[in-house]
Amino acid sequence: MATMTETPVMTPATHEYHAEAHVLVGELQRPIEQKIEKHVPVTLTGRRATHLTRLIEDVSIEGLISFKLGHTRVSGSKSLKHHGWVTLSTSILEGLNVFEIVTADRMVSQVSTDHPLENGHFPHVTFLGTKFENVCVSGFPLELTLDYGICGKDNRCSYLDNEKFLTAVKEQTEQIAYAEGLPANLKKEYGDRLERINGLLGSCKPGRKGSEKPSITCSLVKSIGEIPLPGVRSFGHVLVIPEFGTVALGEIEVGEKLYEPNEEPSNYFQLTNIKMNLGCVGHGTASGGTVTANGHHQP
Repeated sequence: MATMTETPVMTPATHEYHAEAHVLVGELQRPIEQKIEKHVPVTLTGRRATHLTRLIEDVSIEGLISFKLGHTRVSGSKSLKHHGWVTLSTSILEGLNVFEIVTADRMVSQVSTDHPLENGHFPHVTFLGTKFENVCVSGFPLELTLDYGICGKDNRCSYLDNEKFLTAVKEQTEQIAYAEGLPANLKKEYGDRLERINGLLGSCKPGRKGSEKPSITCSLVKSIGEIPLPGVRSFGHVLVIPEFGTVALGEIEVGEKLYEPNEEPSNYFQLTNIKMNLGCVGHGTASGGTVTANGHHQP
């Protein structure tokens, strides 16, 4: 008598979108004490494909930090190319002015993740569309060199288990950590970052389930050209401005989020176009142009 073999039931792939964007956030301590709440925040979550957008004009934080226009948008949709899922997050900041020292005509932060239908747990990621237009220090424009491919395109495992990606981030971090003349506080910060990356390189395990690894930070900006102002120095994507503080450009945080206990963690990517740590003419922190994208893919 013939034996019937059961056909395995294939679970259809599903995807939950996640994207966030805002244009400015921070906290001032001097010359005034004021928390800067997230301006024009917008968030996308869930399985429904949609497009959300917000806009604001002529914002001034007591005349110390101002911008002419802030525009955010997030979207999630099915891909017509391979029937997977695409998430897009964008933040546009125009006419930025920080203490009359750091200014920018226009900065665009943009990140998009692409989860293929087949083997789509880890996404392709792109930062195309991100740009810096006429960013200046005391009127002197910055000459920025960008590397849009810093995260590569490998989506076979978590980016924090990807030796090629981690090695590229290590090389970028070493250029700053070992730079001559780097201020002590930055030397410690980038030394700590380097230690974290080395730890990840020593524990790569593709297919790992049920745990999250610590996030790491890299940058789209490879270098900043020289500025003819006394004492101003650049270290990779970081600018040290005497009597003002430090400015980090194009920073990307790559991390993991565990949605279910027994599955592989999903990667997220958060890009912030400008982060400022103020320390003289004003005290406090401020960052502009932050976007985040990731998604939860099953099975």
